[in-house]
Amino acid sequence: MPHIYLVPIALLLFASPFASSQGASHQAMLASVYSDEREIQEYWVSEKLDGVRGHWDGKALWSRGGHRISTPEWFTEGWPNTAMDGELWIARGRFDAVSGIARSTRADDKEWQRVKFMVFDMPGHGGVFSQRVEVMEEIDDYGIPWLQPVPQFRVADAAELEARLEALAAAGSEGLMLHHQDALYRSGRSQDLLKYKMHDDAEARVVGYTEGKGKYAGLVGALVVEREDGRRFRLGSGLSDNDRASPPPIGSWVTYHYNGHTSTGLPRFARFVRIRNDMQETSHDSSD
Repeated sequence: MPHIYLVPIALLLFASPFASSQGASHQAMLASVYSDEREIQEYWVSEKLDGVRGHWDGKALWSRGGHRISTPEWFTEGWPNTAMDGELWIARGRFDAVSGIARSTRADDKEWQRVKFMVFDMPGHGGVFSQRVEVMEEIDDYGIPWLQPVPQFRVADAAELEARLEALAAAGSEGLMLHHQDALYRSGRSQDLLKYKMHDDAEARVVGYTEGKGKYAGLVGALVVEREDGRRFRLGSGLSDNDRASPPPIGSWVTYHYNGHTSTGLPRFARFVRIRNDMQETSHDSSD
């Protein structure tokens, strides 16, 4: 059994993230959460892809955390020399596979043949999003099968949006992204870029562990995590036996699902989903 380091709750205040090096970091535009008082006709809608976010700077591909992604030379050959934000993607439900490929320092030709870079924005373009959509549609003209724009579409009303979400969720999709037609690209959290999902999700940083009891004796009982606002809570639901034996390291970021908030402002029914290997230990909530 792997050695487990259990951190008493009293010592969690002294936990600190791992140090890590960072390359040429691109400050991404991040999504807020959709609410139904929006004028939905003013938004472009697209599927929220379950992949690894990447930034092409015209010469190299970078992770959201600023690490250069090792790709075969052929993968980016012929790409435009302008900046593109996109998702390294294989298929719905294949996040773990594409995450492993993107994190590898040795680019495996066979593995990368499964991957596409799905472009959802052009951060170097000075126009509004509708104009950027037109530019993204021209990516097809490059004739590179693994470089594609994420399809953008319109809906007439909230009912059609809900129907689209339900259909995609039934097919295994993460949800929808909504981008205001007149939005300029800007770094950080934006009300012009929204996500709409069947459940809420967020990221938190691991600051410690609790000791397992009963059948989990000798394993991790729960992760102790901290949100970007400093609030801490435990994540035990959703952890597999392997996760409990070899938990996400202190300082790493994890994604969790939840259903609203309690009266004290903490996530209700929070459950662990996965470790976010594409995030820097010092970054904040990454919701795309």
